Amino acid sequence: MCFAIQAAISLVVGFRLRKTVSDKMVLRSYWKCRLKSSCFPAPRWIRPGLAALFWFCVTQLVCGAGALEEAKFVIHKDAEFDMTYNDTVTSENQTIYAFNHTISRNKTEGVRVTVDVLQQYLESPILFVIRQKQAVMSFQVPLILRGLYQRKYPYKHVGRTLCQPPTRAASETQYFFVDVSTLSSQQTNYQLRVSRVESFTLQTDKKFSFTASPSQPQFFKYVFPDGVDTVIVKVNSDVNFPCSVMSVQDIQCPVYDLDNNVAFIGMYQTMTKKGAITVQRKDFPSNSFYVVVVVKTEDEACGGPLRFYPLQPDKLIDAGNRTKDINVVVSPAINSEKYVIGMLFCLGIFLSFYVLTLLVSCVENKRMKRREMFPNPPDMSPAETASLLGKNGDGKAPASPYEYGSFADNGSTLSSEAITDSATSTDNNYGYLGQEPFKRRPFLNHLHHLAIHIERSLDSVARSRQESLSSVEEDDYDTLEDIDSDKNIVRTKKYLCVSDLARKDKRILSKKYQIYFWNIATIAVFYALPVIQLVITYQTVVNVTGNQDICYYNFLCAHPLGALSAFNNILSNLGYVMLGLLFLLIVLKRDVTHNRAMVRNDLNALECGIPKHFGVYYAMGTALMMEGLLSACYHVCPNYTNFQFDTSFMYMIAGLCMLKLYQKRHPDINASAYTAYACLAAVIFFSVLGVVFGRGNMAFWIVFSVIHILATLLLSTQLYYMGRWRLDAGVMRRIVYVIYTDCIRQCSGPMYIDRMVLLVMGNIVNWSLAAYGLIERPSDFASYLLAIAICNLLLYFAFYIIMKLRSGERIKCLPLVCILFTAVVWGFALYFFFQGLSTWQKTPAESREHNRDCILLSFFDDHDIWHFLSSIAMFGSFLVLLTMDDDLDTVQRDKIYVF
Repeated sequence: MCFAIQAAISLVVGFRLRKTVSDKMVLRSYWKCRLKSSCFPAPRWIRPGLAALFWFCVTQLVCGAGALEEAKFVIHKDAEFDMTYNDTVTSENQTIYAFNHTISRNKTEGVRVTVDVLQQYLESPILFVIRQKQAVMSFQVPLILRGLYQRKYPYKHVGRTLCQPPTRAASETQYFFVDVSTLSSQQTNYQLRVSRVESFTLQTDKKFSFTASPSQPQFFKYVFPDGVDTVIVKVNSDVNFPCSVMSVQDIQCPVYDLDNNVAFIGMYQTMTKKGAITVQRKDFPSNSFYVVVVVKTEDEACGGPLRFYPLQPDKLIDAGNRTKDINVVVSPAINSEKYVIGMLFCLGIFLSFYVLTLLVSCVENKRMKRREMFPNPPDMSPAETASLLGKNGDGKAPASPYEYGSFADNGSTLSSEAITDSATSTDNNYGYLGQEPFKRRPFLNHLHHLAIHIERSLDSVARSRQESLSSVEEDDYDTLEDIDSDKNIVRTKKYLCVSDLARKDKRILSKKYQIYFWNIATIAVFYALPVIQLVITYQTVVNVTGNQDICYYNFLCAHPLGALSAFNNILSNLGYVMLGLLFLLIVLKRDVTHNRAMVRNDLNALECGIPKHFGVYYAMGTALMMEGLLSACYHVCPNYTNFQFDTSFMYMIAGLCMLKLYQKRHPDINASAYTAYACLAAVIFFSVLGVVFGRGNMAFWIVFSVIHILATLLLSTQLYYMGRWRLDAGVMRRIVYVIYTDCIRQCSGPMYIDRMVLLVMGNIVNWSLAAYGLIERPSDFASYLLAIAICNLLLYFAFYIIMKLRSGERIKCLPLVCILFTAVVWGFALYFFFQGLSTWQKTPAESREHNRDCILLSFFDDHDIWHFLSSIAMFGSFLVLLTMDDDLDTVQRDKIYVF
């Protein structure tokens, strides 16, 4: 045969050469040079030599190909399902198995190919190519799967499921072929088995069990039933490891069912024991999808251990037994009716607070009108009552300001210390000046105070400008040396009254505290805009890539709406916004009422009660609304990198509440808005550092604990001395001097006992929290920092209420109801908060182990209920702060004690 080919080629080449020689014009044009001076005549032997070389190459190529075809054997076999074929393969032969099966449009069944290699060591892998009507699948055995750091894991037992090509006919016979080949010169034994998967289609609400491994992935088909637009695919296992991946893919070929390609299309998530994906019909035009389960080659992605192996090039590592038993259930999700019910329920709860507030406001207005028609005589001060009656009615003045309390005729609670006006309280012992008790009958004494009340009313306009010892500008007040001396005299008295710390001009203080609102409004705008932009980007990435490990949802109760993956978590934050707005309206009403009273020179508004400054209240309401907005943004895609969105305004709220508590009795010396927000910014800065660097970093925890303790000591000193101390080079000398004089030279108790009790308790709590953080080093640093703020707020709140009652003051019905109601709601809220349905401190797969089903209206989960209850509890706490001192609105400020 080769000789015939060579003869034919020789004749063709010879004829071509003769024709070329005879055609002189073609030869001249072929050998002609552009520069004739550089051309040389070619030897005559070149042309026949080239022809001979071309002839030799072509003959060898054709003869070699023929020899190869003669040496390679191709074996065709008509194969059958459910039969095991034990064959051998070498580089000299190739086996093709031909299968045919009938596909019905009304019945779906899968085809699974299982391959085993029986030899221990192989020179080259066996290649399997499966050719279908519209798809080709190929893999090698041993199957090499890579892990971290390019580790290679071989698998000699491989099982793959073939995708089913669609058919339009009612019944159609389709063929597919399995080609087996290798490049190894040694004979390699293998087993091949092709079987039908009868239970290939998943049924609604029916559990299906199967086993998977890295080299034997499984996938099954699900078809949306009529009337169902959304389903939730739940995959469960009894063991944590090996780590696995569940994926939802469209009906197409090929199906990506290996560890190295399962993330290419569709939606997917890692899982240990639990996994859930909500699937909507609109995302799959074919009204069906594949549920793919793949076992990973390593457990590191699920938080499992990563075994150490010596990194040697091309070394194969035995993965061991990595089979996993898995259950899958596909259940219908909620319909549109449930969405409507959930939204109406959410709106109904919080609109009911608006209705209740309106009713309470109407009742209060009627009561105020009745008081204006029948005015009550002014309240007698605690000191005056004590002066009239004496202790036990014997005419003796009480020994201490907290010895006992009494009630005036109009029902106001009165304390028992006889004090003078703050303008005359400048005695060198810094105590309260005693007064001789009046030897009068109570009725005459009542008339006496009524006359004093009328006289003060006539002179209220003149006194309103003189009651403050400061100038119009607050800065002038702080820089005058004589005024600074007056501060030392007033603020270091043993027993202080509100009038002592409410001496600055009301207009200046009002502007000062209004800055709180404008600053937080500015912060909210500049903080919220990039947050909203970022979470929109997060949600877009999740929807495009299908990687559901980016967000830490409760996947068992995550109801999508449009592009949002967990609409219920976002909707439940509506309470913060609505109740924050309601609180702002309540504060606005009180602000307007107070301003009207000031305009008509009402004595109670000018000289009685706690000074009314509403700037911090406006800031608190704004912070509550922003907490709802940012919490909703966080729950668009909750994860490790954006957790501070959910907590930043929590710090703001806790800080503002403590500032407001302190401002009530210390309006002149409360922190400015710039200082307060700078401190809160430092707290948020440490929160970010703790989230990023705090996990297991001992150096960070040491630095933070030292800063925490030092800040506690500095704040304690500031509160104890009412700001009358300086942090300068001589502070250590003064500390040593105080310790020597008060503790060593003579053992004397603290001058301000009440403040000392509060500060000692506060230092114990904060030092304990610092020690806990240093020892335990909690992974959730943001929550740890928030716990510190809440503990301090609760401690100060409890101290305030105890001292209020101890001073003989009373709590009216409305704030008492708010206190009890808020305490109960906070208890239930914290219970649901600590359920922990997800946690970003762990891997996404470990977080999903905490997922649970919805518990309210099949729409809200435990964390949604936390949102409901915590928003109500915060609103109630704000109302307590707003109304707690309403009993003092008719008591002179020089009769209201500072604590």
